[in-house]
Amino acid sequence: MASEIPKGRSQVTAPTPQNTPATNAPISSHAQAPTIGDIQEEDLDRAAAASIFAKNPALVSMMQQKLGSLIGRPSGYIESLPENVRRRVSGLKGIQKDHAKLESEFQEEVLQLEKKYFAKFTPLYEKRSAIVNGEVEPTDAEVEAGKVDDEDEEDEAADDVDQEDKAAQEDVKGIPEFWLTAIKNQISLAELITDRDEEALRSLTDIRMEYLDRPGFRLIFEFTANDFFTNKTISKTYFYREESGYGGDFIYDHAEGENIDWKAGKDLTVRIESKKQRNKNTKQTRVIKKTVPTESFFNFFSPPVAPTDDDDVASDIEERLELDYQLGEDIKEKLIPRAIDWFTGDALAFEEFEDGEDAEFDDEDDEDEEDDEEAESDEDDEEEGGKPRSQQQSECKNQ
Repeated sequence: MASEIPKGRSQVTAPTPQNTPATNAPISSHAQAPTIGDIQEEDLDRAAAASIFAKNPALVSMMQQKLGSLIGRPSGYIESLPENVRRRVSGLKGIQKDHAKLESEFQEEVLQLEKKYFAKFTPLYEKRSAIVNGEVEPTDAEVEAGKVDDEDEEDEAADDVDQEDKAAQEDVKGIPEFWLTAIKNQISLAELITDRDEEALRSLTDIRMEYLDRPGFRLIFEFTANDFFTNKTISKTYFYREESGYGGDFIYDHAEGENIDWKAGKDLTVRIESKKQRNKNTKQTRVIKKTVPTESFFNFFSPPVAPTDDDDVASDIEERLELDYQLGEDIKEKLIPRAIDWFTGDALAFEEFEDGEDAEFDDEDDEDEEDDEEAESDEDDEEEGGKPRSQQQSECKNQ
């Protein structure tokens, strides 16, 4: 039976499982801490205040807890209104509840519509899998529809291939390493893959998705026989709560991964550490081997567990929960529907990269510093009786 997130954890609204946007899902329940009010001592500047708070984390924690306890408390304004006005306010709340019911119905109908069209997508996914694994060949019409615009480059590449290479290529079955390549091109997933993982992921033949009878979905990874584990499929299921959240959205609850049956000594999620120990009496040494967790793509199938209120590392686990949920959504909403675009890299053109946007702009401070340095060098040249460097550069360009 699926485990539930402890009741102590606040219920946070996640996007619906059928139309989650590409942006990060709001899993984390930690709101931004309230800012601290003005300090009464007028002669205490901000730097001094920051220093005091930095040296007294307990004081900061106490103030945040105090301010946090005030959030959500009534201001007294509604209570001060005349009775007939308060009656109208209650009436509006009743109307809002009717609106919430319609929102829930809307989200449920959207989910059913998504399932309807997912049933239409499924034959296309099955045809894709058959082509990737060499079971069938695409039709001439499918090939013609998928040809790239620039055929000259393909012709030139074909001319460079000798007859022996052509014969070897004809023996290739399907599209080798299709899913491994697609995953490595998907930025959020590529960060999880280690060099050791790649050999195991070469046996990945398909990634599928299916809806649950209750709100939620399951990701299914299919593998051929390999040297690492005996599983033919490894699945991971994302569950939503039965009750709807604010606005009718489904509320994400938790994820469960399937156990991987690792072959002896082939577990990619752990590594062996060796440590020497010396006996104090006999002075003899021995080697102690210890198994410790390590980074691996296959940790994806061991999702983090939601923290309790008493957990000191709740913030870190909340971030891991949010990342884990977003990875599942990326596979469901991006990778599976457009796997060929991730394989070729075409999908990267539609991704948003913050670093790329920032690269278009230079820091004004750096430009100002360069201008100041150039101005100072011009002044030094003028004092020595020469021409400013900027003028010298201009004259050189004109010559």
